Amino acid sequence: MDRPARKPLHFIGSSQKALRALPDDVADVFGMALLDAQYGDTPQGSRIYGEGLPREIMKLSENFAGDTYRAAYSVAFPECVYLLDVFMKKSKSGVATPREVLNRISTRWRAAQGHHASKYPKQEKQ
Repeated sequence: MDRPARKPLHFIGSSQKALRALPDDVADVFGMALLDAQYGDTPQGSRIYGEGLPREIMKLSENFAGDTYRAAYSVAFPECVYLLDVFMKKSKSGVATPREVLNRISTRWRAAQGHHASKYPKQEKQ
């Protein structure tokens, strides 16, 4: 059985820089999860982000050295995967993501939608 083709991964905003700045162990976990997503698999531990964000936005979470790291990504489009944000959770109380981070993810989701519309225009059926 052939494995499906690997979808391109598009980085929105500073998500690539943020991914590279993570501790190596966390970057490896997120990198492997995103690779799974590129091949059409659901990464282990991935879930809908929630917290008022569109259902198309997924979340990865990883704990390392007492800190929690998160990645927001989307596989909503059949042609590609978008990495929207990667960050260390800084909230000291509760599990909620800070509002400014949610706003940034939301803004980047809209940017991903615009990128997708321009890079992958709908083909007219013949």
